[in-house]
Amino acid sequence: MKILNQYDNEMQLEFDSKSENESFARTVVAAFASQLNPTLEEIADIKTAVSEAVTNCIIHGYEGREGKIFVHCYISGNEIGIDVKDAGVGIENVKKAMEPLYTTRPDLERSGMGFAFMQTFMDELAVESKVKEGTLIRMKKKIQTT
Repeated sequence: MKILNQYDNEMQLEFDSKSENESFARTVVAAFASQLNPTLEEIADIKTAVSEAVTNCIIHGYEGREGKIFVHCYISGNEIGIDVKDAGVGIENVKKAMEPLYTTRPDLERSGMGFAFMQTFMDELAVESKVKEGTLIRMKKKIQTT
């Protein structure tokens, strides 16, 4: 018996919250997105957004401590959805955290532009977070078909 899937295709990753895994996640998601035949600009947008989301998990979610980062990607029609989740400290005020130039880590010379970049490069961005439980970043991008 075939189980109906709500997506055309999907994949999941789980990896340690180490900075060297940021490029791994970015590359895997870009490879997964390639089945939609995106432009180089669309791939660059996806890679940038994933990079920012994963880096936020490492630096802010786990504050340099070890933890796991979970990435779930799915394709539905010509749209890719990317969820990036951590089980870190969470965000006390999501609205404030999403303001451009706001950072909780000025000591690391962070620019505070992570969420702004994600919003710019993706079509949709939603952030759910609970203090001491973690953060879920949901992003979507429609790939323009030619």
